[in-house]
Amino acid sequence: MTINCAGKLIDLSIPKIMGILNITPDSFYDGGRYNSDKKILDHVEKMIIDGAIFIDIGAYSSRPGGVDIDENEELKRIIPAIELVNKKFPEIIISIDTFRSKVAEACLNSGASIINDISASQLDEKMMETIAKYNVPYIIMHMKGNPQNMMDKTNYDDMLQEMIKYFSKKINQAISYKINDIIIDPGFGFAKNIKQNYDLLNHLDLLKILDKPIMVGISRKSMIYKSLNSTPEEALNGTTVLNTVALIKGASILRVHDVKEANECIKLIGSLNKQL
Repeated sequence: MTINCAGKLIDLSIPKIMGILNITPDSFYDGGRYNSDKKILDHVEKMIIDGAIFIDIGAYSSRPGGVDIDENEELKRIIPAIELVNKKFPEIIISIDTFRSKVAEACLNSGASIINDISASQLDEKMMETIAKYNVPYIIMHMKGNPQNMMDKTNYDDMLQEMIKYFSKKINQAISYKINDIIIDPGFGFAKNIKQNYDLLNHLDLLKILDKPIMVGISRKSMIYKSLNSTPEEALNGTTVLNTVALIKGASILRVHDVKEANECIKLIGSLNKQL
């Protein structure tokens, strides 16, 4: 599987890493950490050196119960960061974590090449039209509700079946807009409790039926640190374990805070597969 990012063909048959850059004061792990140009550039440089192919920039905290900021505040935070990163590292592929079409369009005009939408256009019906206009890869995530109420929506008759139907509908909708490159994200922690997250990871390979690259974002999430009675800061080892499982189950992209460790997972799984 390949995706076209601003003319660069990225082969996802070998898993790739998306490094996280949160320009937010309240993200669950790194909120407020990258609050200066130097800190942003130092972090991005480290992620690139450690093996990140994509840098995912987000200015809206989508953690459960996160503060809902308006569009202008999101743009005020994110556009300078894109321009800063793009100027210093023009070869890196920038992804934008947003569910707003106006934010997406402004970011694409500022140098971004991928849109990562937690709502798969459910929170902004103009998003797919915008993606089609710019002909960029579109990451669609499974979520019910919004970040403020999603944890009240964890009831499923059959979660995996519902997710496959959801993605099938969204993929068909995207294809109708002539969107060429579609990536699916099962949305660990979004409208899913801890048990459901582990059920999802255990059956992640069932999503291969959709024939689209799968992105997994479990880095330092509560499904890890709450299960270990620890904290996000202490969840790197657990993240590495579950990223390894995700790769075995078919993940094509790992979205992570810690790029070096994720890259080691990919290399070791690659070595293992060559022996099989």
